[in-house]
Amino acid sequence: MIVGLDVSKDRLDMFIHPARQLEAVSNDASGHDELVERLKAARPALIVMEATGGFEAAIAAALAEAGLPVVVANPRQVRDFAKATGRLAKTDRIDAEVLALFGEAVKPQIRTLPDPAVRELQKMLARRRQLVEMLTAERNRRSRAEGAVREDIDAHLAWLQQRLKDLDKGLGKTIRSSPVWREKENLLRSVPGIGPVVASSLLADLPELGKLNRRQIATLVGVAPLNRDSGKTRGQRTIWGGRKHVRSALYMAALVAARFNPIIRAFYERLRNVGKPAKVALTACMRKLLGILNALLKTGVAWNPPVMEAR
Repeated sequence: MIVGLDVSKDRLDMFIHPARQLEAVSNDASGHDELVERLKAARPALIVMEATGGFEAAIAAALAEAGLPVVVANPRQVRDFAKATGRLAKTDRIDAEVLALFGEAVKPQIRTLPDPAVRELQKMLARRRQLVEMLTAERNRRSRAEGAVREDIDAHLAWLQQRLKDLDKGLGKTIRSSPVWREKENLLRSVPGIGPVVASSLLADLPELGKLNRRQIATLVGVAPLNRDSGKTRGQRTIWGGRKHVRSALYMAALVAARFNPIIRAFYERLRNVGKPAKVALTACMRKLLGILNALLKTGVAWNPPVMEAR
Protein backbone atom coordinates (compact mmCIF):
# COMPACT_ATOMS: atom_id res chain seq x y z
CA MET A 1 0.00 0.00 0.00
CA ILE A 2 1.28 3.44 -0.97
CA VAL A 3 -0.16 6.66 0.41
CA GLY A 4 -0.17 10.04 -1.31
CA LEU A 5 -0.56 12.92 1.12
CA ASP A 6 -1.52 16.33 -0.28
CA VAL A 7 -0.74 19.09 2.22
CA SER A 8 -2.45 22.46 2.37
CA LYS A 9 -2.55 25.09 5.09
CA ASP A 10 -5.69 23.75 6.76
CA ARG A 11 -6.14 20.18 5.50
CA LEU A 12 -4.36 16.92 4.72
CA ASP A 13 -5.82 14.80 1.90
CA MET A 14 -4.72 11.16 1.91
CA PHE A 15 -5.09 8.89 -1.14
CA ILE A 16 -4.53 5.19 -0.51
CA HIS A 17 -3.32 3.14 -3.49
CA PRO A 18 -4.38 0.64 -4.81
CA ALA A 19 -7.60 0.75 -2.75
CA ARG A 20 -8.39 4.18 -4.28
CA GLN A 21 -9.58 5.39 -0.91
CA LEU A 22 -9.56 9.13 -0.11
CA GLU A 23 -9.62 10.52 3.41
CA ALA A 24 -8.98 13.96 4.90
CA VAL A 25 -7.98 15.35 8.29
CA SER A 26 -7.21 18.82 9.57
CA ASN A 27 -3.64 20.09 9.33
CA ASP A 28 -3.21 20.68 13.05
CA ALA A 29 -2.04 18.74 16.11
CA SER A 30 -5.24 16.70 16.49
CA GLY A 31 -5.33 15.91 12.77
CA HIS A 32 -1.69 14.85 12.86
CA ASP A 33 -2.32 12.50 15.79
CA GLU A 34 -5.32 10.98 14.02
CA LEU A 35 -3.42 10.48 10.77
CA VAL A 36 -0.41 8.94 12.49
CA GLU A 37 -2.61 6.42 14.30
CA ARG A 38 -4.42 5.47 11.08
CA LEU A 39 -1.20 4.99 9.17
CA LYS A 40 0.50 3.06 11.96
CA ALA A 41 -2.40 0.61 11.85
CA ALA A 42 -2.39 0.44 8.03
CA ARG A 43 1.42 -0.05 7.80
CA PRO A 44 1.94 1.46 4.30
CA ALA A 45 5.05 0.66 2.27
CA LEU A 46 5.55 4.34 1.44
CA ILE A 47 4.00 7.74 2.24
CA VAL A 48 4.71 10.47 -0.32
CA MET A 49 4.15 14.18 0.11
CA GLU A 50 5.76 17.18 -1.53
CA ALA A 51 7.43 20.31 -0.19
CA THR A 52 4.78 23.03 0.14
CA GLY A 53 6.61 26.01 1.58
CA GLY A 54 6.75 24.71 5.14
CA PHE A 55 3.17 23.46 5.64
CA GLU A 56 4.47 19.88 5.34
CA ALA A 57 7.21 20.13 7.97
CA ALA A 58 5.17 19.31 11.09
CA ILE A 59 3.29 16.32 9.67
CA ALA A 60 6.45 14.98 8.00
CA ALA A 61 8.26 15.13 11.33
CA ALA A 62 5.33 13.47 13.13
CA LEU A 63 5.22 10.61 10.62
CA ALA A 64 8.99 10.11 10.71
CA GLU A 65 9.09 10.13 14.51
CA ALA A 66 6.38 7.43 14.46
CA GLY A 67 8.69 5.25 12.35
CA LEU A 68 6.57 5.53 9.20
CA PRO A 69 8.27 5.49 5.74
CA VAL A 70 7.72 9.09 4.63
CA VAL A 71 9.29 10.87 1.66
CA VAL A 72 9.09 14.61 0.92
CA ALA A 73 9.33 14.74 -2.88
CA ASN A 74 10.50 17.54 -5.14
CA PRO A 75 7.34 19.37 -6.39
CA ARG A 76 8.82 19.82 -9.85
CA GLN A 77 9.43 16.10 -10.21
CA VAL A 78 5.90 15.32 -9.10
CA ARG A 79 4.37 17.88 -11.47
CA ASP A 80 6.40 16.57 -14.41
CA PHE A 81 5.19 13.07 -13.55
CA ALA A 82 1.58 14.32 -13.46
CA LYS A 83 1.94 15.91 -16.90
CA ALA A 84 3.59 12.78 -18.32
CA THR A 85 0.63 10.69 -17.14
CA GLY A 86 -1.95 13.11 -18.53
CA ARG A 87 -3.14 14.52 -15.21
CA LEU A 88 -3.17 18.23 -16.01
CA ALA A 89 -5.92 19.32 -13.62
CA LYS A 90 -5.11 20.16 -10.01
CA THR A 91 -7.40 19.39 -7.10
CA ASP A 92 -6.58 18.08 -3.63
CA ARG A 93 -7.82 14.61 -4.59
CA ILE A 94 -5.92 14.55 -7.88
CA ASP A 95 -2.74 15.79 -6.21
CA ALA A 96 -2.96 13.13 -3.50
CA GLU A 97 -3.55 10.43 -6.13
CA VAL A 98 -0.63 11.66 -8.25
CA LEU A 99 1.66 11.51 -5.21
CA ALA A 100 0.66 7.90 -4.54
CA LEU A 101 1.19 6.90 -8.19
CA PHE A 102 4.49 8.80 -8.25
CA GLY A 103 5.60 6.78 -5.23
CA GLU A 104 4.66 3.52 -6.93
CA ALA A 105 6.36 4.35 -10.24
CA VAL A 106 9.47 6.25 -9.11
CA LYS A 107 10.04 4.63 -5.70
CA PRO A 108 11.83 7.68 -4.23
CA GLN A 109 14.44 6.90 -1.62
CA ILE A 110 13.36 7.24 1.99
CA ARG A 111 15.70 9.60 3.81
CA THR A 112 15.91 10.24 7.50
CA LEU A 113 14.40 13.62 8.28
CA PRO A 114 16.67 16.14 10.00
CA ASP A 115 16.68 16.19 13.77
CA PRO A 116 15.12 19.14 15.66
CA ALA A 117 18.44 21.02 15.81
CA VAL A 118 18.82 20.85 12.02
CA ARG A 119 15.22 21.92 11.52
CA GLU A 120 15.83 24.90 13.78
CA LEU A 121 18.91 25.83 11.74
CA GLN A 122 16.88 25.53 8.53
CA LYS A 123 14.23 27.89 9.94
CA MET A 124 16.90 30.40 10.92
CA LEU A 125 18.40 30.28 7.44
CA ALA A 126 14.96 30.72 5.86
CA ARG A 127 14.41 33.77 8.05
CA ARG A 128 17.81 35.13 7.06
CA ARG A 129 16.87 34.85 3.38
CA GLN A 130 13.65 36.77 4.10
CA LEU A 131 15.57 39.56 5.85
CA VAL A 132 18.00 39.84 2.94
CA GLU A 133 15.09 40.05 0.48
CA MET A 134 13.45 42.79 2.58
CA LEU A 135 16.72 44.71 2.77
CA THR A 136 17.11 44.56 -1.00
CA ALA A 137 13.52 45.71 -1.56
CA GLU A 138 13.86 48.62 0.87
CA ARG A 139 17.16 49.74 -0.66
CA ASN A 140 15.50 49.79 -4.07
CA ARG A 141 12.62 51.88 -2.68
CA ARG A 142 15.04 54.27 -0.97
CA SER A 143 16.62 55.24 -4.29
CA ARG A 144 13.25 56.69 -5.38
CA ALA A 145 12.05 58.06 -2.04
CA GLU A 146 12.30 61.58 -0.63
CA GLY A 147 11.65 63.43 2.59
CA ALA A 148 9.78 61.70 5.41
CA VAL A 149 9.36 58.48 3.40
CA ARG A 150 13.10 58.21 2.91
CA GLU A 151 13.68 58.77 6.63
CA ASP A 152 11.18 56.01 7.43
CA ILE A 153 12.94 53.65 5.03
CA ASP A 154 16.30 54.50 6.61
CA ALA A 155 14.90 53.61 10.03
CA HIS A 156 13.54 50.32 8.70
CA LEU A 157 16.84 49.53 6.99
CA ALA A 158 18.71 50.09 10.26
CA TRP A 159 16.30 47.76 12.05
CA LEU A 160 16.61 45.07 9.37
CA GLN A 161 20.41 45.29 9.40
CA GLN A 162 20.44 44.86 13.17
CA ARG A 163 18.07 41.88 12.96
CA LEU A 164 20.32 40.33 10.31
CA LYS A 165 23.37 40.88 12.51
CA ASP A 166 21.61 39.31 15.51
CA LEU A 167 20.44 36.36 13.42
CA ASP A 168 23.96 35.71 12.13
CA LYS A 169 25.15 35.61 15.75
CA GLY A 170 22.40 33.09 16.48
CA LEU A 171 23.45 30.95 13.53
CA GLY A 172 27.01 30.89 14.81
CA LYS A 173 25.86 29.98 18.31
CA THR A 174 23.69 27.15 16.97
CA ILE A 175 26.59 25.71 15.00
CA ARG A 176 29.01 25.98 17.93
CA SER A 177 26.55 24.21 20.25
CA SER A 178 27.10 20.90 18.43
CA PRO A 179 30.59 19.35 18.42
CA VAL A 180 29.79 17.43 15.21
CA TRP A 181 28.55 20.54 13.44
CA ARG A 182 31.49 22.54 14.74
CA GLU A 183 33.92 20.02 13.29
CA LYS A 184 32.13 19.99 9.93
CA GLU A 185 31.95 23.79 9.85
CA ASN A 186 35.69 24.02 10.51
CA LEU A 187 36.35 21.64 7.61
CA LEU A 188 34.11 23.59 5.25
CA ARG A 189 35.45 27.00 6.27
CA SER A 190 39.03 25.85 5.79
CA VAL A 191 38.33 26.23 2.03
CA PRO A 192 38.91 29.77 0.67
CA GLY A 193 35.55 31.06 -0.52
CA ILE A 194 33.43 29.35 2.14
CA GLY A 195 32.10 31.77 4.75
CA PRO A 196 29.85 31.22 7.76
CA VAL A 197 26.53 31.62 5.92
CA VAL A 198 27.51 29.22 3.13
CA ALA A 199 28.80 26.69 5.68
CA SER A 200 25.53 26.95 7.65
CA SER A 201 23.48 26.52 4.48
CA LEU A 202 25.38 23.40 3.50
CA LEU A 203 25.08 21.88 6.96
CA ALA A 204 21.35 22.55 7.16
CA ASP A 205 20.16 22.01 3.59
CA LEU A 206 22.63 19.41 2.30
CA PRO A 207 23.04 16.71 4.99
CA GLU A 208 24.11 14.27 2.25
CA LEU A 209 27.38 16.19 1.78
CA GLY A 210 30.26 13.79 2.43
CA LYS A 211 28.05 10.72 2.09
CA LEU A 212 27.69 10.52 -1.70
CA ASN A 213 30.19 10.47 -4.55
CA ARG A 214 30.91 13.69 -6.43
CA ARG A 215 28.56 12.92 -9.34
CA GLN A 216 25.66 12.05 -7.04
CA ILE A 217 26.10 15.16 -4.91
CA ALA A 218 26.36 17.39 -8.02
CA THR A 219 23.11 15.94 -9.38
CA LEU A 220 21.39 16.33 -6.02
CA VAL A 221 22.29 20.02 -5.80
CA GLY A 222 21.51 20.63 -9.47
CA VAL A 223 24.93 21.56 -10.83
CA ALA A 224 25.52 18.45 -12.94
CA PRO A 225 25.16 19.09 -16.71
CA LEU A 226 22.24 17.10 -18.15
CA ASN A 227 21.98 15.92 -21.75
CA ARG A 228 19.41 17.29 -24.19
CA ASP A 229 19.94 14.87 -27.09
CA SER A 230 17.52 13.43 -29.61
CA GLY A 231 18.55 11.22 -32.53
CA LYS A 232 21.57 12.81 -34.18
CA THR A 233 20.89 16.17 -32.55
CA ARG A 234 23.14 17.03 -29.63
CA GLY A 235 21.54 19.69 -27.50
CA GLN A 236 23.25 22.06 -25.13
CA ARG A 237 24.10 20.61 -21.72
CA THR A 238 22.22 22.44 -18.99
CA ILE A 239 21.70 22.31 -15.26
CA TRP A 240 18.27 22.34 -13.63
CA GLY A 241 16.34 21.08 -10.64
CA GLY A 242 18.17 20.31 -7.43
CA ARG A 243 18.16 22.38 -4.26
CA LYS A 244 17.74 26.05 -5.06
CA HIS A 245 18.96 27.47 -1.74
CA VAL A 246 22.09 25.29 -1.73
CA ARG A 247 22.82 26.23 -5.33
CA SER A 248 22.41 29.93 -4.55
CA ALA A 249 24.82 29.68 -1.62
CA LEU A 250 27.28 27.71 -3.72
CA TYR A 251 27.09 30.32 -6.50
CA MET A 252 28.14 33.09 -4.12
CA ALA A 253 30.94 30.89 -2.78
CA ALA A 254 32.17 30.17 -6.31
CA LEU A 255 32.25 33.90 -7.12
CA VAL A 256 34.58 34.46 -4.17
CA ALA A 257 36.58 31.30 -4.79
CA ALA A 258 37.17 32.26 -8.44
CA ARG A 259 39.14 35.25 -7.10
CA PHE A 260 40.75 34.02 -3.89
CA ASN A 261 40.91 30.21 -4.00
CA PRO A 262 44.05 29.20 -5.94
CA ILE A 263 42.61 25.96 -7.30
CA ILE A 264 39.23 27.38 -8.32
CA ARG A 265 40.82 30.57 -9.71
CA ALA A 266 43.20 28.56 -11.93
CA PHE A 267 40.35 26.31 -13.04
CA TYR A 268 38.14 29.31 -13.89
CA GLU A 269 40.91 31.07 -15.82
CA ARG A 270 41.72 27.90 -17.76
CA LEU A 271 38.09 27.54 -18.86
CA ARG A 272 37.85 31.20 -19.86
CA ASN A 273 41.09 30.99 -21.82
CA VAL A 274 39.72 28.16 -23.97
CA GLY A 275 36.63 30.22 -24.80
CA LYS A 276 34.06 29.08 -22.24
CA PRO A 277 31.48 31.78 -21.38
CA ALA A 278 31.80 33.24 -17.90
CA LYS A 279 28.51 31.69 -16.75
CA VAL A 280 29.51 28.23 -17.95
CA ALA A 281 32.94 28.55 -16.33
CA LEU A 282 31.41 29.68 -13.05
CA THR A 283 28.95 26.76 -13.06
CA ALA A 284 31.87 24.39 -13.56
CA CYS A 285 33.60 26.08 -10.61
CA MET A 286 30.51 25.49 -8.47
CA ARG A 287 30.65 21.81 -9.38
CA LYS A 288 34.36 21.55 -8.66
CA LEU A 289 34.04 23.42 -5.37
CA LEU A 290 31.18 21.14 -4.32
CA GLY A 291 33.34 18.11 -5.12
CA ILE A 292 36.12 19.47 -2.93
CA LEU A 293 33.75 20.14 -0.03
CA ASN A 294 32.24 16.68 -0.41
CA ALA A 295 35.71 15.12 -0.26
CA LEU A 296 36.63 17.11 2.85
CA LEU A 297 33.63 15.90 4.82
CA LYS A 298 34.06 12.35 3.54
CA THR A 299 37.71 12.14 4.60
CA GLY A 300 37.63 14.49 7.57
CA VAL A 301 40.77 16.22 6.26
CA ALA A 302 40.91 20.02 6.09
CA TRP A 303 41.81 22.12 3.03
CA ASN A 304 45.09 21.05 1.48
CA PRO A 305 45.75 22.53 -2.01
CA PRO A 306 48.34 19.92 -3.16
CA VAL A 307 45.95 17.08 -2.33
CA MET A 308 42.99 18.86 -3.89
CA GLU A 309 44.94 19.55 -7.07
CA ALA A 310 45.45 15.82 -7.47
CA ARG A 311 41.70 15.05 -7.34
